[in-house]
Amino acid sequence: MELDYGFKLQQKQKLMMTPELHQALQILQFSSIELAQYVNQILLENPLLEINDEEKKEEEIAWEDYFREIHKEPYNMDSPEVKEGFPLENIAVRNLNLQDYLLIQLGCLSLNALEQKIGHYLIGNINSAGYFTISVEQSAQDLQVPQEQVEKILQLIQNFEPAGVGARNLRECLLLQLKQKNMQEKELEQLIENHLEDLGTGKMMKVAEAMHLPVLRVQELADLIKTLNPKPGASFDHEEKIGYIIPDIFVERVQGEYVILLNNYSVPRLMINQAYHHFFREDGAVDKKTRSFVENKLKQALWVIHSMEQRQKTLYRIAEVLLQKQREFFDKGIKYLRPLTLQQVAEEMEVHESTVSRATMHKYMQTAHGLFELKFFFPFGLKMNTGKSLSTESIKQLLQEIIENEDVTAPYSDQKLAELLQAQGVCIARRTVTKYRQELGILSTAQRRRFA
Repeated sequence: MELDYGFKLQQKQKLMMTPELHQALQILQFSSIELAQYVNQILLENPLLEINDEEKKEEEIAWEDYFREIHKEPYNMDSPEVKEGFPLENIAVRNLNLQDYLLIQLGCLSLNALEQKIGHYLIGNINSAGYFTISVEQSAQDLQVPQEQVEKILQLIQNFEPAGVGARNLRECLLLQLKQKNMQEKELEQLIENHLEDLGTGKMMKVAEAMHLPVLRVQELADLIKTLNPKPGASFDHEEKIGYIIPDIFVERVQGEYVILLNNYSVPRLMINQAYHHFFREDGAVDKKTRSFVENKLKQALWVIHSMEQRQKTLYRIAEVLLQKQREFFDKGIKYLRPLTLQQVAEEMEVHESTVSRATMHKYMQTAHGLFELKFFFPFGLKMNTGKSLSTESIKQLLQEIIENEDVTAPYSDQKLAELLQAQGVCIARRTVTKYRQELGILSTAQRRRFA
């Protein structure tokens, strides 16, 4: 085998990801909240950038007048106005989690040190849904105390609020709630203890036969069970779930025409700090190192301002195209949402599809029909008999309307729902109906059935 060494020239086209381009793509992709955080960070890093607050001067003057007014008289906590208008119990405090709430109730009981220790241990093993997650035997072994003592403290905790807390399973949780709510009935307790699985799958007739009760009575008992909470601790699980969405785009109808408004309030407008203009007036005014530093910061500042302006222009143009392509949605609602692809919008805007993808990521639009993520306006579709396509959201809306108007004593099966949709021109399979029904949170045929 003979090796050959030599030089060859070859031409290639290659896109280089410069820091400036990377920064511009980041800014395009940021949500309003992320962009506001980015701006705060860049203001700390770049002294040539400052907030353009010319529009806020009137507001600042008003605040100065306000503070001047309220300090004319000293603030007295003992004044009648304060006592009546601001009771101490209305002062906001940190939200309690479930364990905090249970420990407060435990502290109100007259227990000795060992009983308090057992109580703390048991509460520490209650999960966020409100269930006791280990066995009494294991607890007694860990604490090196008799099981009877652990059971006694657990029963005390099971009388705490919220009703049903400290249960070891769903049956015990529901029975505890019946006891605390004074809803104890022999038939109701028997239904929970012996027939909960069949009840959950809608087998009312089977339960009625097993309990020797009329099916209407079983349905009545089932309705009572539905008033109970299967996860009593869930109401305390709020700290991680609270979220805030700030719309990036508002679409409003004014005198029959739609107006697109961009949310510029949550992100401050930037400008070049004029205090640094003397660095560029005369050569030699400052040393080369300082001048080079300022020039680099100026270049960065101008690029940030340009990228933010470009982001807003891109969002506005996307909103215009969505308004054009999804006009029926804006006029009539979700049922009229049409299938749309990123490529279609990109072609209309004469940009690359990836630009539209980045610009629509984590962005929201406020419309007359609600607040929607921009990705919502790009639904997949199914073909109709007419040859047109219908979006999945539109099909779900049709499905929901059919179910809302069905005879509850003889609800439609998924196969029947598919046939009804096909009669309206929607080419859809039964398994797809099942999938959409579950995504809508609609129960199965047996679970929807009611007895007259």
